Amino acid sequence: MEGKGWDARLLGVVAMALALACESRAPISAPATSRASEFSASAAAPTAAAHIGWEIFGSASASAADGLKIIVTGSGTFVAPASAGGISSAVTGGGTWETRDASDAVTGSGNYGVTGLVRWEPALASVPSIPGSTAGLAILRVEYDDGSAGTLTISCRISNAQPGRFEGVTVSKGFVDFWNRMTSPNLFHILN
Repeated sequence: MEGKGWDARLLGVVAMALALACESRAPISAPATSRASEFSASAAAPTAAAHIGWEIFGSASASAADGLKIIVTGSGTFVAPASAGGISSAVTGGGTWETRDASDAVTGSGNYGVTGLVRWEPALASVPSIPGSTAGLAILRVEYDDGSAGTLTISCRISNAQPGRFEGVTVSKGFVDFWNRMTSPNLFHILN
């Protein structure tokens, strides 16, 4: 009996691997051939440093627990170390910011610049019609032109196939954590 349970679990793992491999090549609803060997090779092989572009399409907003809100725009690049999650100061970009109070009155605005990469986690999904596109999670250090600093977390999921991903941004500015993200489209591009 124990052998049958193990076979069922192994079959489940293989099925999930096939689904994820197909996710990176075509939409879930479209039929696709199995690329399990490519998935296995790309998941296990060490990766080289990558030059990644990021873009928030339009604007993105997030709110704090007490109703404070921040709206950001932006784009830029970073070099992701070969070890994935590592830090990097090879960054460019920034955008605009605007804060609002709970009654939606503007309390500040200006520009921000990206000063470093805290963490990059690539994900196995892409937009078939956009070569080099990829899902992932990037945490960037930023400095605001009013003298405050914080982080910009950009999450791009592309597909709902893996739980836990979200599409949008969260932001910190000074001691305020704008953790409650509003869905906003963004995308990462592998540039090299």
